[in-house]
Amino acid sequence: MKLKVIILFLCLSVSGITGCSKTEHQNKTITIMTHDSFSISKGVVAKFEKKFHAKLVILKSGDGGEALNKAILSKNNPLGDIFYGVDNTFFTRALKADIFVPYAPSHLEDIDNKLKLDSDNRLVPVDFGDVCLNYDIKWFKEHNKKPPVMLEDLIKDEYKGLVVVENPATSSPGLAFLFVTISRFGEKGYLEYWEKLKANDVLIVNGWKEAYWGKFTAASKGNRPIVVSYASSPPAEVFYSEGKVQTPPTAIVIENGSAFRQIEFAGILKGTAHMELAKKTMDFLLSKEFQEDIPLQMFVFPANKKAELPEVFKKFAEITDKPGFLSPELIDTRRDTWISEWTEKLL
Repeated sequence: MKLKVIILFLCLSVSGITGCSKTEHQNKTITIMTHDSFSISKGVVAKFEKKFHAKLVILKSGDGGEALNKAILSKNNPLGDIFYGVDNTFFTRALKADIFVPYAPSHLEDIDNKLKLDSDNRLVPVDFGDVCLNYDIKWFKEHNKKPPVMLEDLIKDEYKGLVVVENPATSSPGLAFLFVTISRFGEKGYLEYWEKLKANDVLIVNGWKEAYWGKFTAASKGNRPIVVSYASSPPAEVFYSEGKVQTPPTAIVIENGSAFRQIEFAGILKGTAHMELAKKTMDFLLSKEFQEDIPLQMFVFPANKKAELPEVFKKFAEITDKPGFLSPELIDTRRDTWISEWTEKLL
């Protein structure tokens, strides 16, 4: 009888310890610090939380540059466990700040080597997309004009007053477009190109929403049929029409060095109190489960080559094989100078 009581007591004790341990694990929270454009479906969040018995918190912290600055300023007391959204325009600044822990997640072998910029894996690629010119197909047909095929077209007389771009000092796609003009025309020629654009009545606005939804003829009552946007905008137009549009009303210009490849990275923040869970989260970010959620959430391409693209991307999304390129190191050393030079000449 006593033996049965002792065995029962031991079983209850082990059960209690196991239950307590599981409860503690379930009470863990992993925080992904990111930019305001980050999005993840509720279903994927639920799968993550069920798989790891942890709560996933998304801490949106402004645009990409602003969010990174907050992460750097809070390095001694990090606001999150993982940072998602460093792109190649701020890549070197992020690494110099020394706020990331080296970690090679599972599925890293499935990531295109062209996207990997850090051999120490402090920052690993999670998605990418091209910033490029978009144009209104219907407008050009109705006006019997040929759409542009390269950046040089925009300074021709027939494109006078047709283009709207974003200010690189206040806009991420605006900055990417500035970079592609530097890639195309060089540091000695890009300002001359921009002065010709200005003479050809280019319209400069502060942000993408104002440009696309406020001035672009295909998406507003504006009068500009050419806008700086993303290569994924055409499939987005079809997707968000909810069946009203079967083919995109817009097309893109991505050849002849006229698109800039934005790569986004994620990394574990130093000082995380949940290192093992942070590592598992990084594994999850590169898994097909999360990667296949990316296109219709953020309208960029998954970094994992094995991730299946949604049908609307397969049909209508394009990317260039030869985007304009500037090294992260060059961008880091010259970014502020380029923006200052551009502002002085254009505004």
